[in-house]
Formats: sequence, structure tokens, C-alpha cells
Amino acid sequence: MPNISELDPSASPLNYYGYELRRLRESAHLTLNQLGKIIFCTGSLIGQIETARKAPTRELTERADAALGADGALLRLWPLVARSQLPGWFQSYADMEAIATYLSTYQAQLVHGLFQTDEYARAVLSVVTRDHLDVRVEARIERQRILDRANPPAVWVVLDEAVLHRPMGSADTMRRQLTHLLSFRNQKDVNIQVLPYSAGAHAGLMGSFNILRFKDEPDIVYTPDYNQGHMTFNPTDVRDRSLYYDHVQAAALSVSDSAERIAQVMEERYGEHP
Repeated sequence: MPNISELDPSASPLNYYGYELRRLRESAHLTLNQLGKIIFCTGSLIGQIETARKAPTRELTERADAALGADGALLRLWPLVARSQLPGWFQSYADMEAIATYLSTYQAQLVHGLFQTDEYARAVLSVVTRDHLDVRVEARIERQRILDRANPPAVWVVLDEAVLHRPMGSADTMRRQLTHLLSFRNQKDVNIQVLPYSAGAHAGLMGSFNILRFKDEPDIVYTPDYNQGHMTFNPTDVRDRSLYYDHVQAAALSVSDSAERIAQVMEERYGEHP
């Protein structure tokens, strides 16, 4: 086990969090086990977090912050820790996503991460490995906070109809996920369209992609891949992909008809009428 006194708090957000947690705990004159009992976990877990061997969950952070009288200090650190748990190749995109003023996305396989429920995200992220699953799920959900800020980005989503039918997790998971999509139908900053099977061949056949726009920065196109994503500022690539998106959007159902299609799939495939 690394010596906590040797941790460099500037090395990573996880190191900084562990350093601060130990400092606050010792200032409160609590042992690992004493703090663990107060916040309903083991002293061993606290020790692993303090030595940067394990990432904290948001729930644990909330309890520790309150128990140690940290006045939000740990809570303010947690989003940085959560971001650090995203794949390294994805972090730069997440940073750009967090400051975008407009996001348009076509999704061929899955619900976009900004609109996934906890259960759905858990099903997606556990396909290959369940290592650090709780923190990885929370890191994905943390990204969604940009939709709740005072000036959220305008978001336009086109989902291939296959996304509605592909079961991720249980039928209950899918019912709740589709219900969550429908919950955005009256939000002026979010528009969700469904590209129906009947559209046939379309401009999105090459796969999912996102387009980000900013107030003072050039537009970005992001294309996911198996092991990494590709992000480009190249004006020609951005223009071409924007044109593809226009064609995909034109082939999709209207926003209101898309909501009806989502409700129809909920009823016919998952046995619930919203």
C-alpha cells in the first residue's frame, strides 16, 4: 500500500481527493474505522480512497463531506474525480462537451450518454467488464449535469429506431429508459427524433457521430470507435458531416411523431402505455 504522506496531490484528481479526505479526517480526529462507521462503509474502503487505489462514489462523497464538516469541499472535487474515471481518450471530448452551446447527434446503436438512465448506462458499461462499474456509471451520469445548468446547450438528437428495440438490461430497464426519453418532449432545449426503419438507406449508415458548436471556438465533429474516439476541427470534415446530419434529420420523424413512436414501442415491445 502506498504511503499516503507520499501521495502527490497534484498528480491526479484522485490523488488530490485522497489527500484532502485524509487531511479532513485527521483534522476531525477520526480513525479510518470511525469515519467508516459514521458514513456506513468500511475503514478499509476509506483507506483505499485515501491512497488513491479506489475512486469514491458521489453518495459516499456526500456523506463524508457532511460528516467531516467540509462545507462542500469534497463535493466540489468529486466531478473532477468522476471525469478522471472516463477513458483517457474520451476525456478531451467530455471537456469540450461540457462547454458546448449546441450539440447535435445521430445514434445508430445506443441512447446517447447524456440521456441514459442509471440502469441503462450500467447495462451498457458492463458488457465487457464490471471493474469499477459504480464509478464508471456515475461518471457517465455526471456528464448529464450540463443539461441542468442555468444556460444548458441546445441539443438535437436523432436515434435510429433500432435503438428503441435493442434490449439493454431488463424490460423494466428499457421501459424506464424510453420513459426518460419522453420526459424531454416539453423541454425547449432538447429535441429528440427517431429515424424509422422505413427510411431505408440514409446518410447515417456509416455510424454514430456528434457535432459540437461553441460560442467562440470552431465546430467539432466527434466519431466514436471501438477503442477510442476521433475528434476533428477540420472545416471540410465538419461541413461534410453537418450535411450528413441535415439529411438524417430530414429523413427522421418529426419531434411529435417521434414521441408517438417511442410510446408505441414501449407499449408493443415492453408492455407499457405511457
